[in-house]
Amino acid sequence: MMSTMKMENKTVTTGFTLLGFSEYSHQQVLISTMVLLAFFISVLGNLGFLILMFFDHHLHKPMYFFLSNLSFLDICNTTVTLSTLLDNLFTGNTHISFSLCMTQLFLFMSFESAEFVLLTAMAYDRYVAICHPLRYAFMMDTKICSSLIVASWIAGALDALPIQVSISQFSFCSFHQINHFFCEPNVLIKLSCSDLHILEILIIIEGIVATVLPCTLTLVSYTCIIKSILKIRSTESRSKAFSTCSSHLIVVIIFYVTLTCMYMRPPSLYSPGLDKLFSLLYTVLIPMLNPIIYSLRNQEVKNAVRKVSFRKL
Repeated sequence: MMSTMKMENKTVTTGFTLLGFSEYSHQQVLISTMVLLAFFISVLGNLGFLILMFFDHHLHKPMYFFLSNLSFLDICNTTVTLSTLLDNLFTGNTHISFSLCMTQLFLFMSFESAEFVLLTAMAYDRYVAICHPLRYAFMMDTKICSSLIVASWIAGALDALPIQVSISQFSFCSFHQINHFFCEPNVLIKLSCSDLHILEILIIIEGIVATVLPCTLTLVSYTCIIKSILKIRSTESRSKAFSTCSSHLIVVIIFYVTLTCMYMRPPSLYSPGLDKLFSLLYTVLIPMLNPIIYSLRNQEVKNAVRKVSFRKL
């Protein structure tokens, strides 16, 4: 299985075994096909969305600048989390080194936190567009948009780093089997025999900074947006105003509901099978749905797709 080294009365593992979906060994072909198909749809869908927004000058606007970064973030997160699962399914390799596991842990948490901040920045963009339309060009210029994007990536990395460093110092003195398809933080914590007091404090701080604060700011933005829309007398104008933010609102709801199901379920509902299911929803389904939702609900994106289609014809 796994080799370990004794150092200063601690058991330091040189790696872990990722169990993945080994409990469904009789359905490996079906699972492998579905995961690979979902992976390609997710990556190619977001990559296509990126290319579309890059080449169509009508989409060179703040909202689509944020969307392109969301697509890139989704590609990164899907690739990082599913790479070990695909390796497991198609080569049978279940081993992951300690350093690679810690790298995967950091990247997953970093991308997750960055997405919280990015979705909040997108909510602010919609707030300015609807509540302050005459000042939109000034309040959401290239410099401000770029700063918000950079801030989301930096915030994600800074949020993930303390927890990743803390977990990397753990002693894993029992089983080195991770009952998941990637190095998920909660599963790693359960494998540790170290004192978790400092980590628990870090998790509380991380939860407030990376989850509660962005969620609150997003709620405030949409509260203001809804109030402004309700003040519009024309039904057509009200419908048009709501359509500009409905796609983002749908994505935000799916994102928060999925993460709530992952990390805030009652203890009686926790099980490895459900954990892996919700992780798949977050790492595969949401990135796969995002470009579809924004394409179906956005006339400018539809027009850009038609232009590309007609060029090919």
